[in-house]
Amino acid sequence: MRCERVTPPALAAGGDRRLPGSVLLAAVRVEGRLLPKGTRIDAAVADLLGAAARAGRLDATLRLAWPDPDDLHEDEASTRLARAVVGPNLAIGVPRQSKVDLTARVDGVLRIDTAALGRLNRIDPLEVFTLFHGQAVRAGEVVASVKVAPHLVAATAVNAGEAIAREATPLIDIAAYQPLEVAALAAESLTPGALERFEQAARTKVTSLHGRFAGVTQVGTEDPAEAALRLEAVLRRMVLESRVALLLVGGVSAGDPLSPFYEALQALGGRVLRRGVPAHPGSMIWLASLGDTVILGLPQCGMFSMATAADLVLPRLLTGEAITPDTLADLGHGGLLGKEMRFRFPDYARDLSAPE
Repeated sequence: MRCERVTPPALAAGGDRRLPGSVLLAAVRVEGRLLPKGTRIDAAVADLLGAAARAGRLDATLRLAWPDPDDLHEDEASTRLARAVVGPNLAIGVPRQSKVDLTARVDGVLRIDTAALGRLNRIDPLEVFTLFHGQAVRAGEVVASVKVAPHLVAATAVNAGEAIAREATPLIDIAAYQPLEVAALAAESLTPGALERFEQAARTKVTSLHGRFAGVTQVGTEDPAEAALRLEAVLRRMVLESRVALLLVGGVSAGDPLSPFYEALQALGGRVLRRGVPAHPGSMIWLASLGDTVILGLPQCGMFSMATAADLVLPRLLTGEAITPDTLADLGHGGLLGKEMRFRFPDYARDLSAPE
C-alpha cells in the first residue's frame, strides 16, 4: 500500500489523473457532497475532485492510499471474513465503513468458539466482536460484527483469519430452540395456589423457549420412605415411559443427599451430573440424567418463578445441547447475576425478581 497527500493545487495541475484506483483515508466534502473515508475513487469521482480544485472550490488536502496487488478493500475484507465465521442460522449484513453485522435468523442460544475467536482477533488488523457465548438471543438481533481497521488490508491477513474460521466450523452460530417436551415435578407439599404458580412459571419459561409443556406432577409427603417410592413411580412413568426430553424438578436441594428424590433416581439407574453451579443467584441448582431425559432441579418450587442461574441453563437445554459438568463449570465467568447481567437472560427473565 502506497500512501500520499495530494493538495488542491496538485490536483488542479493534473494530479487528478492519478486518482482512479486510490482510496480515501479521510472524508472530504466536495461540491456539497460528502465522500466518506474508505471511498474507492473511480474516474467520475476523480474528475469531480479535479474540476473542483481547478475552480478553487476544494480546500482540503486529499489523504489517499493506492493498493498493492494483494491488498483488499476494507468492505471486501470484512465481507469475506464474515462469510467465513458464520453458521447457517446467521444473516450477513452489508458493510458500512467495513463493519458487517451478523444477525440471528432464529430464536435460540448464541454459540461461539471463544478459543478460535481469540486466535482470529490476534491477527492484525482483523476484528470480530460478539455478544456472550451461551446468551439467549432473538431472531433479528445483531449478535456479532466483523470489521477491519485500515481501509486496505493485506489478503494474507484475511486468508489467515478464514483458515481459523474454517477449523472452527462454524466460529459463530445460533443453536435454535427445539419443540422439546418438558414436564415438571414438585417434590414438596404445596398449597393449591403455590402449585398453580409453579406450573404457570414453568409453563411460561418453557413455551417462551419454543418447548412443549406437559404439565406438573406433585409428590409431597412427610414420610421419606413413602416419598421415595412415590417419586420412583412418577419418574418411571414420566421419564422411562413417556420419555420427556427434560424434567424440571422443584423442592430438591443440591446440598441434601438424603432427599428421597435422589434415592428414587438412583433406584432407576439415574445419576446426578452436578450439584450446584458457580453462579448466583441460583448456585444450588443441580443437573441429573435418567435414560435419555435431562433433569434440572432447584431447591424450592417457588424459585422457578424467579430469575436464577437456571435461566442461563434452561435455554441451552431447549436447543437440545448436551449440557455437561464442564458446561456448568464455565458459568463461573460472569456468574454474578445481578440486575446489570439480565441482558444475558431470555426475555421472560429480565424483569423477574431474584431470590434473596
